[in-house]
Amino acid sequence: MRLLTNDDLAQLLDHDIFHKISAAADSLGMECYVVGGYVRDLFLERPSSDIDVVVVGSGIQVADALKKQLGKKAKISVFRNFGTAQVKYGDMEVEFVGARRESYQRNSRKPIVEDGTLEDDQNRRDFTINALAVCLNANRFGELVDPFDGVLDMQDGIIRTPLDPDITFSDDPLRMLRCIRFATQLNFFIDDETFEALERNASRIKIISGERIQTELNKIMMTRTPSKGLVDLHRCGLLQLILPELTALDIVETRNGRAHKNNFYHTLEVLDNVCKRSDNLWLRWAALMHDIGKPKSKRWDNANGWTFHNHNFIGAKMVPEVFRRLKLPLDSKMKYVQKMVDLHMRPIVIADEVVTDSAVRRLMNDAGDDIDDLMMLCEADITSKNEVRKRHFLENFRIVRTKLHDLREKDYKRLLQPCIDGTEIMEMFHLNPSREVGLLKKALKDAVLDNRVPNEREPLMKLLLTKAKEMGIITQKSVKTQ
Repeated sequence: MRLLTNDDLAQLLDHDIFHKISAAADSLGMECYVVGGYVRDLFLERPSSDIDVVVVGSGIQVADALKKQLGKKAKISVFRNFGTAQVKYGDMEVEFVGARRESYQRNSRKPIVEDGTLEDDQNRRDFTINALAVCLNANRFGELVDPFDGVLDMQDGIIRTPLDPDITFSDDPLRMLRCIRFATQLNFFIDDETFEALERNASRIKIISGERIQTELNKIMMTRTPSKGLVDLHRCGLLQLILPELTALDIVETRNGRAHKNNFYHTLEVLDNVCKRSDNLWLRWAALMHDIGKPKSKRWDNANGWTFHNHNFIGAKMVPEVFRRLKLPLDSKMKYVQKMVDLHMRPIVIADEVVTDSAVRRLMNDAGDDIDDLMMLCEADITSKNEVRKRHFLENFRIVRTKLHDLREKDYKRLLQPCIDGTEIMEMFHLNPSREVGLLKKALKDAVLDNRVPNEREPLMKLLLTKAKEMGIITQKSVKTQ
C-alpha cells in the first residue's frame, strides 16, 4: 500500500468534482469529508467509483448546492426519509449524508439515527480501514482524520472494528459477513479479538435476510481465493448457519484402516482451481456445491471401502433448497448449477476408461452449450496427491477435449435431435403421448448419438419400423399410410 501524506491526498483529490463539493460545503459553512471505501482504496491503490461524502450538517443541502454548480449535466436524487442524496455527474456518483450517531434494538439491524459529529460518524463505521475521512473544505483540503489508526491496520493487513467488536456485530450482524468478505478481498487477517467476537455472535446472523447474505457470499465467491473466506466462515461458526450442506462435508471416517478424504477441504481446492480459470460466478457456485450429496450417499462396502454412489444426482436435487434459502435466482442460473453438479462425474468416468466417440457424443448432448464449463469443473476436481493417477486423468481429459473439438467439426449435425420427432411418431402409429412414444424416440436418439445410424430420414424410418415391430406396436395398431 502507499503511505500518503495530506499533500498526497490533496493531489489525489485534485479533481473538479471534489473542488466543487468543497465550494458547495464552504458556501453553506458546513464541514465536509470524503469517507470510507473511497479513502481506503486511495491507500490500497484500488480503483473505486463510489464516492461517499459525510457532511456535519445537512448532506441534502450540500448535494443541492453541488447540483446548482454543476448545472444540467448533473442529476440529483433526494431520499429525505434517510437524510441522503445522490448526485450523478458523468460516470461519477457521489452519495451525501449528514454525520450521524446510531443505536440499535436487539431484534433489528435497522438503527435509530440522530444527527451527530464527525467523531460519532466514524465511531459507527464497521472497520478501522473504513473509518478514514479526508476533509474537503478549502482551508483543510486533503487533511486525513484517522482516529482508529486505520492506516496502520492497512499496513499490517488487519481487519479490526473501531469500537467493541461484540457491540459492532450484535448491532448489525451483517458486519460479520462484511468482515470476512473484506479479509478475503484484501487478503488481510482478522484481528484476534475481532475474530473471537465473530464466534460469540455468529447466531445473530439469523436476523439477516437471505438477500443480504447472498450478496456478501457472492462477493466472497468472486475473490481470487474464496477458500480463505469460506474457511473463516467455517471457523467462526457462520457457515454452519448459512450453508450447513458444506460443513457436513468436514468429516473423515475410518473403518478397517481405510479412510475417505475430507470433502470440505477438497471442495475448497476445487473451487480455487476453478477460480484460476474462470470468473463465471455460477460455475464457481457449481464447484462449491459439486459434492454436497456425499454425506447422504456415503456407504461402507467391504470390498471397495467408502463409496459415494449417485452423490452427483443427490447433490443436484439439493441445489434448489440452497438457492431458495439464500434467495439466489431460481431461473436458468440455478438450472445451470444443477446441471453442472449432476454431470460432474461423467467426464471423470469417461476419462477413467477408453475414451469412445459414443461416450463423448452423449456427454456433448447432455451438457449442451455448457460442455466447456463442465470440462473445466471436472479438471479442477482432480486434486489427487497421487501424481501418476492425476496425470492419467488429465491426459485422458486432454483426449476428451480433442474428441470434443473433432466431433464439433465433423459431426455437429449428429448432435441435433433425430429428424423424426415425437409428433410424427404418434401420428404414424396412432399413439397418444405415452411411454411407448418415449421409448421409440429414445431408440432413434441413441442410434444417432452412437453413430449407428445417420441422422437422415430413410435409415431412421427403417430403424423406427423395426423397433415398433419389436415392441408389438405395428401388430397392435395400424400404421398410417405414408
